[in-house]
Amino acid sequence: MVEEKEAVQQSPEDDEKNVSDVRRNSRKHDSHRANDTTNSPEPNWDDAFLVTFSQDDSENPLNWSQKLKWGITAAVSGTGFVRIMVSTMMAPAINTTATELNMTTTESTMALSVYLLATAFGPLLIGPLSEVYGRRSIFHFTNIWFLVFNLTCGFAHSKGLLIAARLLAGFGASAVYSLAYGVLGDVWPAEQRRRSLSLYLLIPLTGSAVGPIVSGFIVEYSTWRWMFWATSILQVILELSSLLLFHESYAPVLLRRRAEKQRKETGDSRWHAEVEKRESGRSAGWTLRRSLSRPLRLLAVHPVTQIQAILEGINYGLLYFALASFSALYVSAYDESISISGLHYIAICTGTISGAQICGPLMDYIYKRLKIRNTTHSSDIAIDSPSPELRIPLLLPGVFITPLGFLLYGWAAQYRLFWLVVDIGAAMLSLGMQIFDITLHAYVMDAYPEHISSASAATQVLRSLLAFAFPLFSSKMYETLVYRWGNSLLAFLSIGVALPATGIHWRYGAKLRGGRQSSY
Repeated sequence: MVEEKEAVQQSPEDDEKNVSDVRRNSRKHDSHRANDTTNSPEPNWDDAFLVTFSQDDSENPLNWSQKLKWGITAAVSGTGFVRIMVSTMMAPAINTTATELNMTTTESTMALSVYLLATAFGPLLIGPLSEVYGRRSIFHFTNIWFLVFNLTCGFAHSKGLLIAARLLAGFGASAVYSLAYGVLGDVWPAEQRRRSLSLYLLIPLTGSAVGPIVSGFIVEYSTWRWMFWATSILQVILELSSLLLFHESYAPVLLRRRAEKQRKETGDSRWHAEVEKRESGRSAGWTLRRSLSRPLRLLAVHPVTQIQAILEGINYGLLYFALASFSALYVSAYDESISISGLHYIAICTGTISGAQICGPLMDYIYKRLKIRNTTHSSDIAIDSPSPELRIPLLLPGVFITPLGFLLYGWAAQYRLFWLVVDIGAAMLSLGMQIFDITLHAYVMDAYPEHISSASAATQVLRSLLAFAFPLFSSKMYETLVYRWGNSLLAFLSIGVALPATGIHWRYGAKLRGGRQSSY
């Protein structure tokens, strides 16, 4: 005991030296945070004052009434319908706009696909911002943004203005590619995910066919400008409706607001939300930078996200490759008018809607069956239960149906078979793509429950870039390789990427997710 007392007895000079060392080490340890911290003292986080949702809390979005949930789903679904319709409706008008605005075929095709270029980068901002400021404010802001620039497209009298306005309209439209899935993940639990996804997509998916069909008749009997004027009118109606239907659904934002209300009402500063504890000592600038960088961080260091991005990119790019050339095929090879040629997009729409409605029930059925099997025979599946990997088996139908559709479409078009055979091929490829797309989105929603919008934005980048690029060389490829060999190449590309990636997801997905860095 004497030795211990002597060991702790130090001179005032030693005490001062030790204090100096501690301060110096502390400054060295926190130097990288110097510009990101606030000057407020560190709060005492008492878990007894942590604001959470109780199991049956009516303010928890997962516990909202079915009526309210479907109202929000309808709001994002209607918005998605307009955005997807506008993305495809220029396909039958490519030659008309090229003639009127003195554009080359490549430039007019650029006006179609530049919309998709914006959807590659827009979600990188919109998704993270919705996780900082909430879904509702970002939803309405992007609606107004899209409305302004979509209306501008209708008044464009130069190719430069048309392309620029389409690019900016696409930025506003890109919210649906990240924000919508985040909202669905907020209000629908995993066990009901298929129902929300399949019914959410039911209306937007019709937009891919309604757009070209309506624009085909508009171009033939009126002016192509009404494509944009009519959809702007529809957007106004939907935005006014969504003011009543759309409520804030992001749980961390709702809990932060509840904690602020508790502090104000009780005067007790100890009430806090988990997100406030996580961001304690950080400036608003740090929080914003961290959120905005999240999609790129997910894409850079999360192998699962990288695989998702490649799969969705190839899938979506090939779909728009087919969309860009579909109407021109019937005009040139089958001598149909522009308006009638647009009706064939019903085949693609039929495939996508069928894929969504078939995939939904199958997704929940397979998920529940594998979950039971995994719980009973955990050694049979090398993943924890529940797990996003339980979604993967449903990818297999899409892996094989899509290339078969490309082959039937290409070879039937090459030999001028009855138009219905070509349409069946187009329906098959869109059916396979839709099954693939819904399954991948469900996987992302399960893997990143709190950052669904950011994760969706990360996978959207390559998806939209390829959808922008592929249509630009579709006509040249078909001129060089003709339809049979061109579509055969697309079929081999599809299965060559999708099949091994599906195997990697199933076998190593859980391990890749387990070794990932935090998404925060």
